[in-house]
Amino acid sequence: MRRFILNVLDKAINVRRVDSEDYICLTDMVKGIENGASLVEKWLRNKNTVEFLGIWETLNNPNFDTGAYNEIFNQSGLNRFALSAKQWVEKTNAIGLIAQAGRYGGTYAHKDIAFEFGSWVNPTFKLYLIKEYQNLNNLLADKRLKEWDVRRVLSKANYVLQTDAVKNHVLGKYSFRKLKEAWIYATEADALNLIVFGSTAKQWEKEHPDLKRQGLNMRDAATISQLAVLSNMEALNAELIKQGMTDLQQRKQILHKAAKEQMARFNTADVANKFSKLEHLGNPKYLK
Repeated sequence: MRRFILNVLDKAINVRRVDSEDYICLTDMVKGIENGASLVEKWLRNKNTVEFLGIWETLNNPNFDTGAYNEIFNQSGLNRFALSAKQWVEKTNAIGLIAQAGRYGGTYAHKDIAFEFGSWVNPTFKLYLIKEYQNLNNLLADKRLKEWDVRRVLSKANYVLQTDAVKNHVLGKYSFRKLKEAWIYATEADALNLIVFGSTAKQWEKEHPDLKRQGLNMRDAATISQLAVLSNMEALNAELIKQGMTDLQQRKQILHKAAKEQMARFNTADVANKFSKLEHLGNPKYLK
C-alpha cells in the first residue's frame, strides 16, 4: 500500500492507494475545523449521504450487501440514528470507506466519496483538493512514462550489444541463411527471457492474451528490477560471447546464476521504490 501527501491550503492530507484505487483521508480534511473530529460521523448520519454511499457501492462493489443497506437507509434521518465508517463497512461489506487505525490512521474514502464529503464540508476546499489531486496524478503519469522510456531504452541498448556479439562471434562459424540467423537470435533472446522471466516470448503471449491484444509484450509488462537484470544479462551475454564462449548451454549456467543473485539483490534494495523517489526529487511534498 503506497501513501501520498496532498498539500491543500497548507493542510497535509494523506492518500492511500489500495488495489489501484486512491483513498483520501476524511479525518485529515477536517483537521483544524471546530468540532472537526465529529463531522465525519455527522455526515454519515445524513440520509442523502447514506443514499449516495449505497448507490456508489452498488455501482462499484459486487459484494455489497443491499439488504443491510436498506435497513440502514430506513433508519437514517431519525434522531436516534448514528453510523460510523467502521459500522458501515462491517454491516454492508462496503469498500468505499476504510476505518484505519494506528499511524496515519483515520477514516479514508475512495476519491469519489471524498470529493462528495468535501462538498458537504466546504465547496471551496473541495475544488482545491481536486486540483491538487489532479496535479499529483499528472506528476505520477509523467513519472511512469519516464520510467517506461528508461527501461525500454536501457534494454534495447544492451540487446544491440548481444546481437552484435552473436553476429561477429557465433554466426561466422556457420553457413546459415537469413532464416537460420533469425533463429539464432531468437534462441539467444528466448534463453535470456527464460532466465529472467521464466518463459519465452511465445509462452508469455499464450499466458497473457489480453495484454497481447493491446499490443504489449513481456518486456512492456516487466518490473524495473526485471528489466534491469535483463539489461545486465544482455551485456554479460555479449561479453561472454566475445570471450569465445559460444556454447549457449555453458553461458546459460553463468547467466542464470548472475541473474538470480542480481534479482535477489534488487528486490532487497527495493530498486523500484527508489527509482520512483528519484523521479520526485523536485516534488518532495508528494511521495512518502
